[in-house]
Amino acid sequence: MALPRHMPRMVILSACVTLQVCLGTVYAWSFFQTMLVRQLGWTFVETAVAFSLAIFCLGVAAAWAGTALPRLGPRKLALAGSVLFCTGYMVASLALATDQMLLFYIGYGAIGGAGIGLGYVTPVATVAKWFPDRKGLATGTVVMGFGIGALLLSKLLAPVLVVYSDGDLPTVFLGLGIIFAVILLPVSLLLSDPPPAKAAATTSAAKVHEADDAGVTTREYLMTREFRCMWIVFFCNIAAGISVISFQSSLLQDVWGLAAPDLEPETLAAYGATLIAASSVCNGVGRLFWGLLSDRLGRTRVLRILLGSQMVVFGVLMTEQNPWVFSVLVCYVLLCFGGGFATMPSFIVDVFGNRRMSTLYGAILTAWAAAGIIGPLYVGYLKDQYPDRAVTYCFLIGIFMLGVGYIFTYLLTDDRVVIRRPTVEGTLRHFNIPLREA
Repeated sequence: MALPRHMPRMVILSACVTLQVCLGTVYAWSFFQTMLVRQLGWTFVETAVAFSLAIFCLGVAAAWAGTALPRLGPRKLALAGSVLFCTGYMVASLALATDQMLLFYIGYGAIGGAGIGLGYVTPVATVAKWFPDRKGLATGTVVMGFGIGALLLSKLLAPVLVVYSDGDLPTVFLGLGIIFAVILLPVSLLLSDPPPAKAAATTSAAKVHEADDAGVTTREYLMTREFRCMWIVFFCNIAAGISVISFQSSLLQDVWGLAAPDLEPETLAAYGATLIAASSVCNGVGRLFWGLLSDRLGRTRVLRILLGSQMVVFGVLMTEQNPWVFSVLVCYVLLCFGGGFATMPSFIVDVFGNRRMSTLYGAILTAWAAAGIIGPLYVGYLKDQYPDRAVTYCFLIGIFMLGVGYIFTYLLTDDRVVIRRPTVEGTLRHFNIPLREA
């Protein structure tokens, strides 16, 4: 019996979601952070460097992948990203076994982060081609997978491996590398571009826009005011959110420590892992919820809601000492964090067109790279230098960054940007020179 015509693209969608879920486990970093500090004696800043380096390499690799995707195709990039991602865990395992911090940075940070970057852009751009009729829903589903990856790691894979290895971190990282290799390598082979007939199913309006900007270089779009403002807004939302992601477990443990000083470290760690899991669900759901909402309200309006509401939440978090309220508010921050990633791909298509989506989206992910360096490092510094006031200072800086992003949203619109080159005919008309005299 022949398969339904929609079956192939549903297989592609499932493969893309699986790829994103595995790569999104990077957001469960704070699950390991406290263990690294206690077992190896590393400082919070030293451990934050690994996560920051991973996010930085992710953004840089994603920018390159966006330009290379049309040339190499999704299968090669997804496979390369999967190999690097799994290799990063295995190198990190060796680094932990030999207590070599620099090697850990290279493995988990540089190699693993680059693998995530190569793999992240590929599914988003690929499903956008397979689902031209439901682009917002398809891309929202895929990026939702990346958001819930931390749930997979913090509540399933990592706890099982920790129990199995009796808390031996080198064994845990090696096990994760093997598990991800078994899942990701065959899944990556399923990715492909749609056949030409399906790929050509674009609207007449899109074709007109692509004809309008024919001959315009990508660099010219990168230099527009719209792209620069989008980059700044994206950076501010990510920097504020990722500062919370990188330390949410230890921050919650600090709050619980103040509310219930008699709790055992193992109990505090369990509470932290539960918050990672719950917030990762919010991160994933936010990518779908805000993406669909932006289809109705507009991308710019949704970005203003995301940034403005988070400023209020961060203000409450500065002094909140109830661990349950603290956890709920952190989950809302992750809901908005995911919303930025859901809104931006569609925003790129709306403003700059579908033809340059992979290239420009890859370029705007460099904001993710920059935020990954700044966010975790300043929180790590605050926890090392001001352990009693780190929570307050962390959210105060977050309010400032969110405020900057909110201001820049007023320089954005949802209108299409088309750069037209001057023609000879247009130049003559501009100077009122009759065409027959030319």
